[in-house]
Amino acid sequence: MNDISDAAGIGGTEGQDPRFAEIDLWPTASILEALAEAQMSAVAMVRAAIPELERVIAAALPRLRAGGRLFYVGAGTSGRIGMQDGVELTPTFGWAPERLVLLLAGGTGALFQAAEGAEDDEDAARRDILAHRPGGDDVVLGVAASGNTPYTAAALRAARAAGSLTVGMSCNAEGRLLREAELGIGIVTGAEVIAGSTRLKAGTAQKAALNLLSTTLMVRLGHAYRGQMVDMRVVNAKLRRRAARMVRTLAGGTDDEIRQALDAAGGNVKRAVLIRHGMTLEAAEAGLARHGGDLRATLDAMGRAMGDARGAAAAGQ
Repeated sequence: MNDISDAAGIGGTEGQDPRFAEIDLWPTASILEALAEAQMSAVAMVRAAIPELERVIAAALPRLRAGGRLFYVGAGTSGRIGMQDGVELTPTFGWAPERLVLLLAGGTGALFQAAEGAEDDEDAARRDILAHRPGGDDVVLGVAASGNTPYTAAALRAARAAGSLTVGMSCNAEGRLLREAELGIGIVTGAEVIAGSTRLKAGTAQKAALNLLSTTLMVRLGHAYRGQMVDMRVVNAKLRRRAARMVRTLAGGTDDEIRQALDAAGGNVKRAVLIRHGMTLEAAEAGLARHGGDLRATLDAMGRAMGDARGAAAAGQ
């Protein structure tokens, strides 16, 4: 079987690759092989988009550090993929819910069934996004496999006019979405094994690209330290055990000491680590505030202060 990536560019995401015209007659194993190759090629295409992702992150970080919100906008499969990525940011990284806006053409009902005509309703898109009063510190990410979804493109146009940073993610090289957005991420996945079914290769590419984008943003915003989710929301027994393991790894201590630190920190790993290093909760909060929520920078500053104090004590002897 030829490399599935050879199909890229054959009629874009809506095209048909003639190699799969008789796929319904193939052995099951061959169908699975074709689909697996398509998934792997999609991820490879995401890797090629890293320079575009890097530019988006560089532009987004100052706005998000200034308190801006992160918007995800889409319709159909692309919109649901965007919502899935966005909704995970609060439990995984402690991203404040009030700083997250998820817009899906047709509303939340479209999560479970198709909302006929919703993706074509540009007036609804403008109403939906302007209801949230987007501003200059906000980052609005529109996701559309075709790059031409009217709802998504219209929402980005309205947000850009309001001064927000707008980012379009498309699986076609050309399209209205990339023209409307200030910054574009083009991941050209080409024709699908099942023509037009962009839940396949295009969907995989979108999910992988969003994983890279949102996770790197959260790392740069200080929500991860030494590969750990130190702002994770602790909401069940499994996560309480995970939080205790993280505190043990990052700061040490007995089970009782770790439990006391987490209780004092309201379950927040980042603050519990600082408490285990000798800070009060108030000092931990102040230190994190001074360093933009960055645990590493806060610990480094604490270490310098302790070194200075030891130096001063030694000099006074």
